[in-house]
Amino acid sequence: MANPYDKARELSISIKESQEYRDYIAAKERASQNQELVAALNDYQEKQFELQRKTLLGEGIGPDVMQQMQNLYQILSRDPAAAAYLQAQIRFAMMVNEIYQALGEVVKI
Repeated sequence: MANPYDKARELSISIKESQEYRDYIAAKERASQNQELVAALNDYQEKQFELQRKTLLGEGIGPDVMQQMQNLYQILSRDPAAAAYLQAQIRFAMMVNEIYQALGEVVKI
């Protein structure tokens, strides 16, 4: 039987070699060349995490906050480097989420 730790190392290597990860890292490097863009992306991500935290805690999120986030996303998406970064981040996050779901199904989490 395979050692789970060895399989976890194989999975981590597979993730690092995936197109989703490579696209994400490349887009992140391109975006990082513009400090104003980095600040805007960091601000957007902080707001996203705060929304996720509130959602997990069952706190209400008003439609005005959701509209503000949508507007901020649209503004960021106008910059090609930011748009590429956000799309690559979404694709990478979806892949990682699917991996978590597969693991969760096995261990019944």
